[in-house]
Amino acid sequence: MRRHLSLFTTATRYDLIEHARNRFAMLLIVFFIPTWVGLVYLTIPDRVTPFQLAATGQGLAPAGNELTQITGALNAVTLVTGFMMFAATFTGGRFDRRLAMAGYPRTHLVLAKAASLVLASALLAAYATAVMCAAWAPRQPYQLAAALFCAALTYGAMGVVVGSLLCREVEGMFALVMTSVIDVALQNPMVSAGADNPLTRLLPTYGSVQAATAAGFSATAVPAYLALQLLWFAVTVLLGLLAFHHRTRNALPRPARSATAEPSEAAHPEAPGTPAVGQDLSPGSP
Repeated sequence: MRRHLSLFTTATRYDLIEHARNRFAMLLIVFFIPTWVGLVYLTIPDRVTPFQLAATGQGLAPAGNELTQITGALNAVTLVTGFMMFAATFTGGRFDRRLAMAGYPRTHLVLAKAASLVLASALLAAYATAVMCAAWAPRQPYQLAAALFCAALTYGAMGVVVGSLLCREVEGMFALVMTSVIDVALQNPMVSAGADNPLTRLLPTYGSVQAATAAGFSATAVPAYLALQLLWFAVTVLLGLLAFHHRTRNALPRPARSATAEPSEAAHPEAPGTPAVGQDLSPGSP
């Protein structure tokens, strides 16, 4: 038990150090999240935006800047978490493979990545929620933080998948940015006239958007939509496990098989003194 705990602790410490060394990600956390969320609140008009929330069935009429700030926070949190996990997976892939080939249990490596993802997602969700609460008062701040947390988990696991499969950093960043922007923007009634389209239910952050919107402007709890977001997280985790297993597989060539057996005459040579075929075995034979 102590050995497993030591292996897990060592791998987790390495992952956290890798995240801390990503200075660009740290700058995004400190400056991008409050700047983006604050600009959305200050620049988007505060006119009332009536719509019906699918999660509660209620007709809501929130201020446009407050509604857009929720989707902006979701966009910021998912982007930062996805980038952090993508960068750690992309740059540390070779090291993870060497560790796995040297005998380090891949289970502990995966659990360490999961622990760092949970910690990063919790901190980002709490930070973004605090920034929004400084501007206005959501009805359910804890559910809002939970929705941000679940969305961050999903995109963090997605970052692991992208970092394990793509070969260039630019491709991974473009994939994560475009996925997050399209995903969240299509669900904002201020931006998309089809926000209530049934197809939006297939988007990765649908559960979090519904839960966060209900948390901001309603007193109704919607745990089912948080569970839906966790289901998305479970799917991306499964894909991440498969991608990580593929990334850390043993790439060394397998040893060649033994040479094909020689013909029976060569494989079973006649023992010394064994008479040849047709030789006279009589005592008087030469």
